[in-house]
Amino acid sequence: MLISTSELNSILDDSNLIIADTRSFKEYSEGHIPGAVHLDLFAFHWIDTSKQGIENFNNQSKSLLSFLGVTPEKKVVFYDSVSGMLAARGVWMLMYFSHQNTMMLDGGITKWQKENLAIETNPNGFKPSDFSGKTNPEIISGFEYIQDNLENLKILDARSPGEYDGSTIRAAQSGHIPNAINIDWSQNLREDGTFKNDEELSKMYDYPKDTEIVTYCQGAYRAANSFLVLKKLGFSNVKVYLGSWGEWGNRLDLPVEN
Repeated sequence: MLISTSELNSILDDSNLIIADTRSFKEYSEGHIPGAVHLDLFAFHWIDTSKQGIENFNNQSKSLLSFLGVTPEKKVVFYDSVSGMLAARGVWMLMYFSHQNTMMLDGGITKWQKENLAIETNPNGFKPSDFSGKTNPEIISGFEYIQDNLENLKILDARSPGEYDGSTIRAAQSGHIPNAINIDWSQNLREDGTFKNDEELSKMYDYPKDTEIVTYCQGAYRAANSFLVLKKLGFSNVKVYLGSWGEWGNRLDLPVEN
């Protein structure tokens, strides 16, 4: 699920490659990887994980991925300023639609520029497709699943310690989902913005590989980053709670701890 700067640089001419820059349009305009299109995934928050809500998410996502031009033979690379949460969200979304040939640029454009690789400023147009991926319910969770399985799940809160303990308030309720443990997603990265190696990450996520884990944050972006790390380490049963605290913390009928 990761591609290095040198690997990506060697396949820039591949006609089956889609490169999606998930940063702001301003950052994209100031310089991006040659051939990259701009895709603002941050605008795609989703805080309704009722059955109908997930169905609507599926339909909206298919429209977005059709716009991006995804077809079965395409290799799709998402990048961010670092090995960030926006690129991770893109990779998770494609995996959710059973498109396995997707990856994140490790170190993002920061590493790319540090290595003096080519940059362009002209925008690139989309080549839309009719995307029809099959959803994989094994890597997504709604609020009801967590509520029904609170005692059996390992719930991983990828937010900051302040959000977790309730001192930073970003919803009607403050705190965290009961029994959740806090591992801030930013700890997944080295100072240079690349992912830590598996040995370092395994010390942070020291659980049996078949543990059922649900990751969440505020809007399922940081949670997607932690999801990728867990999959990279070989965890077989990991889900992203799509609604995250944006949904859970604003539903007064759901339990919280702080």
